[in-house]
Amino acid sequence: MQLPKTPALALLLLTAASQAFSQYIPPSPAAPVPGVIDDYIKSDTPLAGWDFVVNDRLRFEDKSDAGTTHAGSNFDFFTAPPSDNSNQYWLNRLMPRLGYTGDLFAFVVEARSSYSFGDDRYTGTAAGKNLAEDDGPFQLQMAYVLIGNLKEFPVTAKIGRQELTYGDQRLVGNAFWLNIPHTFDAVKLRYQNSFFGVDVFAANLVYVEEDHFEEGNSQDTLSGAYFDFPGISNDNVTELYLFARNVARGIVTDNWSLVPAPFRFTAPQDIYTLGYRTKSKPGTLGPWDYGIETMWQFGDRTAVFPATTVAAAKAAPRLDQSAWAFILQGGYTWKDAPLQPRLALIMSAASGDQNSKDKDSETFQNLLPSNHGLYGIMDLSSLQNLIDYRLSLMTKPSAATSLALDVHQQYLETTNDYWYNVAGVPRNTAGATPGSGKGFGINPNYSSDLGEEVDAIGGWTVHRGLLLEMGVGHYFIGQYIRESLRAVGSRDANYGYVQATLNL
Repeated sequence: MQLPKTPALALLLLTAASQAFSQYIPPSPAAPVPGVIDDYIKSDTPLAGWDFVVNDRLRFEDKSDAGTTHAGSNFDFFTAPPSDNSNQYWLNRLMPRLGYTGDLFAFVVEARSSYSFGDDRYTGTAAGKNLAEDDGPFQLQMAYVLIGNLKEFPVTAKIGRQELTYGDQRLVGNAFWLNIPHTFDAVKLRYQNSFFGVDVFAANLVYVEEDHFEEGNSQDTLSGAYFDFPGISNDNVTELYLFARNVARGIVTDNWSLVPAPFRFTAPQDIYTLGYRTKSKPGTLGPWDYGIETMWQFGDRTAVFPATTVAAAKAAPRLDQSAWAFILQGGYTWKDAPLQPRLALIMSAASGDQNSKDKDSETFQNLLPSNHGLYGIMDLSSLQNLIDYRLSLMTKPSAATSLALDVHQQYLETTNDYWYNVAGVPRNTAGATPGSGKGFGINPNYSSDLGEEVDAIGGWTVHRGLLLEMGVGHYFIGQYIRESLRAVGSRDANYGYVQATLNL
């Protein structure tokens, strides 16, 4: 891997801006959530251990020139695409939840209703109408039981539909930013003693299906073991993990008529990811902090993506997987200064494939992450064939407000591979001959410089249970984009959102 030099524009921006340890964190509410309904139930009725919460989130997004439209990300940054590459739409997600917690038993049932309005991704004849954030009036987000109590016995079992989140969620997360978060039909066992703990789980991903009850697909299994070691050090968090994603080849012949891109259909694969993660605990290094995460992948996979035909997917050869990724981050917090500013530098890197024509694959697979904000709030990239330098500044003007400013300088790890969008799908303009300048693809002679993204985000807890957020981003295109779109023209992209989250 060759680490590219930072352009002069990025240096100017980086000296003037920055943000937090991992990503922007909204301000904490003034009092614990759930909210007013839960308070009323507990204060006026003898229902100890019960919780009832209604969460509603409304967001408006405005994407210009990299718009996630029906035309897809292949037309991002085009000056004059064959169709519009800007998109302005509303998203609403309503999630009522009922829960009970006892000494040795607990359960949660959570429903979800997710809709998008005015979304230019809509294509009436496409699978799922091409609406990846709209799946109808009722879905089951979670329904699980938790058996055991680690204070009484070192093993617990969590069984049923549930969310999975580990570490910074770079590989496995609930993707809660999305209007339709990740959820799994899973069994998870937890063992904990004073020295170490481990989660062992096996899960089937629940696929998005428009106006249809969603179920886990038994041919797409995510399993793993995630270890933490509280007994090793009082100063550091240490974690080891092994994730396995096993997708049977028979999945390509499933009925995908209700499943919008990018969820259909998953590439057949047997991918294993071995990882190590460590970070400093708050305050142990004074104002400093650090974090390191390294990942290595092995196994085999097929190069299958949503636009692949069933016949091609069935015939796709297996590629031997050998890929890597790592995260390095360090930060400094001025705890005694006004606004308590925190400055951090984060490098995220993942390998790309040096030769797309051999029988090996070196493209790191991002699995099922929560990518939003980690590589820019515009969500243009995933942790695949990517190098992202991020300088970040976060401040807290008050307990109820937080502000963040991020600058990302981004490169392809190799131009022998594609640029992958936030869903892990390559930008590959149909009919564009490599080097023609008419669209994205594999262009080994192009610069690896993707560009710079500058983001500003703010959050305000108006009162208990009501959080307002706003963010804006601008992407300054780099040489790779200019060269890829030389014949059709290219331009910078903009993004903005306003969001209200209400907990009742």
